[in-house]
Amino acid sequence: MTKMTDRIARLHALHRRGDPLILCNVWDAGSATAVARVGARAIATSSWAVAAARGLPDGQAVTFDALIALTETLAAATDLPVSVDVEAGYGDTSDAVAANVMRVEGGGASGVNLEDQVIDGPGLIGIAAQLARIAAIRNRGVKLFLNARTDVVLKAAKDTVHADLLPEVIARGQAYAAAGADGFFVPGLTAPDLVARVCDAVALPVNVMVTELTADLSPLTGVGVARISRGPGPYLAAMATLEKMAS
Repeated sequence: MTKMTDRIARLHALHRRGDPLILCNVWDAGSATAVARVGARAIATSSWAVAAARGLPDGQAVTFDALIALTETLAAATDLPVSVDVEAGYGDTSDAVAANVMRVEGGGASGVNLEDQVIDGPGLIGIAAQLARIAAIRNRGVKLFLNARTDVVLKAAKDTVHADLLPEVIARGQAYAAAGADGFFVPGLTAPDLVARVCDAVALPVNVMVTELTADLSPLTGVGVARISRGPGPYLAAMATLEKMAS
């Protein structure tokens, strides 16, 4: 088994319901090696943090070539599997997205997050279009862990009752599973009772995001979550510490 296939296999194996992979998301080689030194099981980027560290907004403002360079840097920095946030895939067609994910895998990534929100626009990519993207990735023989992210909750109005969003969340999760995704990421959904309903209805390992670094994660572990991402939380905490030191 090559180093790359070994890392991909390890990342797949780390997704276990009730024993979640907890990811302290990083933005460069320095943050990645710091996380690795304290016993992390995998490395994952946060697109928001990667952009912010470069003085850019989130939403594919970081060029795709820069993302590939970062992928190569992170893959070389540690022996851990690396999951890269590719946002909406940097492509307007399913074939373009699939080709881009292949390049990320070729750069050393063991996994990607692929979201279904419309970049720089309202709403979400239609289910059929997102299924075509996932299927195109699999049809190209990509082996990395494909974490299909839905932004149903994040894109909803602030006063929306999250329970009312579950039918669409679950429908997308089930469809993404059928298309060949390996995981299902629902950022913005954190209420354990609602997360439990998603875990029960979707066959994939479920990923949620908890940016508060001191939050108790046991309620989410107890309902079957397989992955918990910190998102931009670590970057924000690091910058707050830097500001305090500089003041």
